[in-house]
Amino acid sequence: MAVVRAFQGFRPRTDIVSRVAALPYDVYNRQEAKEEVEREPLSFLKVDRAETQFPDSYDMYDDTVYAKAKELLDGMISDGIYVQDEKPVYYIYQLTMDGRAQTGIVACASIDDYQNNVIKKHENTREEKELDRIRHVDTCNAQTGPIFLAYRSQAEIDEVVDRVKMKAPVYDFTSVDGIGHAVWVIEDDADIEKIRKGFEAVNSIYIADGHHRAASAVKVGLKRRAEHPDYDGTEEFNYFLSVLFPHDQLMIMPYNRVIKDLSGRSVPEFLQALAEDFDIEQSDVPVSPKKKATFGMYLDKKWYLLTAHTSICPDDPVEGLDVSILQKNVFDKLLKIEDPRIDKRIDFVGGIRGLAELEKRANSDMMLAFSMYPTSILELFRVSDAGLLMPPKSTWFEPKLRSGIFIHRLDG
Repeated sequence: MAVVRAFQGFRPRTDIVSRVAALPYDVYNRQEAKEEVEREPLSFLKVDRAETQFPDSYDMYDDTVYAKAKELLDGMISDGIYVQDEKPVYYIYQLTMDGRAQTGIVACASIDDYQNNVIKKHENTREEKELDRIRHVDTCNAQTGPIFLAYRSQAEIDEVVDRVKMKAPVYDFTSVDGIGHAVWVIEDDADIEKIRKGFEAVNSIYIADGHHRAASAVKVGLKRRAEHPDYDGTEEFNYFLSVLFPHDQLMIMPYNRVIKDLSGRSVPEFLQALAEDFDIEQSDVPVSPKKKATFGMYLDKKWYLLTAHTSICPDDPVEGLDVSILQKNVFDKLLKIEDPRIDKRIDFVGGIRGLAELEKRANSDMMLAFSMYPTSILELFRVSDAGLLMPPKSTWFEPKLRSGIFIHRLDG
């Protein structure tokens, strides 16, 4: 049984929401973040990345940077850029990319559900990556970037969402990257109760994207519990900001790979070795795989379609993933790339960049590229349900949730 709670959110005024909404803090490097805030001074990125308010040489992890983030957020609230809803509600958030829409519920998930594995993970987190967001959330006393969660669709929840979406949205705008954003408020008490009960029937929720943000939010909640030993579990710090999508709404894009060299082999030698485990067919056009256990390969200015032999495709939640098949039978076996997390000879290219980016990389700083068939959401569920972890860079979710549309204050 999942606890998914309505909350009394802070939201931007309708006339400026398109200017405030920002991509997640971690899609930018420091220079890109600064340029984006200079382009749009109202962007919430100035709060998420408050080092943009300081000289380039300034330590981005100094206490004053987090204090500046709090000052900026409090200022946006006091200046009326943000307004708070009158009561706890759920929100509907729809994102549209290339004509395809996905619709989720904005709500607060429980840190206890995270702790007891009702909310399931498929990636490990690194403490050093958590520390920055722990300090940001704790200092700002607010969660500003929602966690991307998924669940197996529930007819009761879908019914409420479909009905409320027949009304005019409170927000409807297109961001500069062409993504459509629409928001509705579920404010009827009966509908709020239906959503709450609908999630009570959900046994498992899955982190699709945002493992480090989720871990950071939970650790801040646990810190607040230690600071308030008389807590009763109803306090806002026991919950974290999330957008929960039914599984049949989601699309995962491939996470492609590029490789520096052939580990001493010539091109003919590499193709010969590859043929031991794959059927190889040269293609006159770039290859975007259409089914599991197939791969596109770009080498020496030629595209190939690779089909894995059934002997190397185990029925295992992790080992049977396409990324695992490629890692074990090509990167490890032939190219001596044993740990893709640290080996500098491999790099990862999000599917949003397309096949042309693979050609560009393989013809410049790299030598070899692989296009992947995307991991499915049900494969992600299967790995998480088994208590296992996916290999690094297994999934690429698009479109990205925006920060700054919804603010969850830890003190309500």
